[in-house]
Amino acid sequence: MRKPRLVVLDYGSGNLRSAQRALERVGADVEVTADRSAALAADGLMVPGVGAFEACMTGLRGIDGERTIADRLAAGGPVLGVCVGMQILFSRGVEFGVETAGCGQWPGAVVRLDAPVIPHMGWNIVDAPAGSLLFRGLSAATRFYFVHSYAAQQWEGDQDALLTWANHHVPFLAAVEAGPLSATQFHPEKSGDAGAELLSNWVGALG
Repeated sequence: MRKPRLVVLDYGSGNLRSAQRALERVGADVEVTADRSAALAADGLMVPGVGAFEACMTGLRGIDGERTIADRLAAGGPVLGVCVGMQILFSRGVEFGVETAGCGQWPGAVVRLDAPVIPHMGWNIVDAPAGSLLFRGLSAATRFYFVHSYAAQQWEGDQDALLTWANHHVPFLAAVEAGPLSATQFHPEKSGDAGAELLSNWVGALG
């Protein structure tokens, strides 16, 4: 049986090798690359991201990654965004009063969490909806590893999307599943067995 072929998109941001190892752990053949052709041809594309929204968008555009993501999705190719790789899928990010255009796959803004302790760092439960593919088989008490100061706190997109919420003094989107495009605000590659099960669910659905 052929292993699913995955690409972790290398645009200068994210825990690339950690993501690669986590996906290999669940049975995928993984390449870390900025190559557009490889990213388009893969069975699945992971878009990681850490740090500032603006810096990630600059790096992504430097490899034509925004167009690569759009072209994959237009062809029905699965994409998984992680952490800031989730945030940049929205229309815009606002950091320190500066607004930066994102990929625009989903409407809405990523803004600072209104919480006394920032960043939100550590393990947290999530509220996943019925019918979720990513969280299939995971109990409501399962914890995932977060480290972020910004998040999407409203959903303005497709009402058929499956939304998973978490709370750090305010509610925020912990994951979105919308057709071929999925994303998590937490780091599945740092979330131990729970993260591995989530990635296994995603990889197993790639066909």
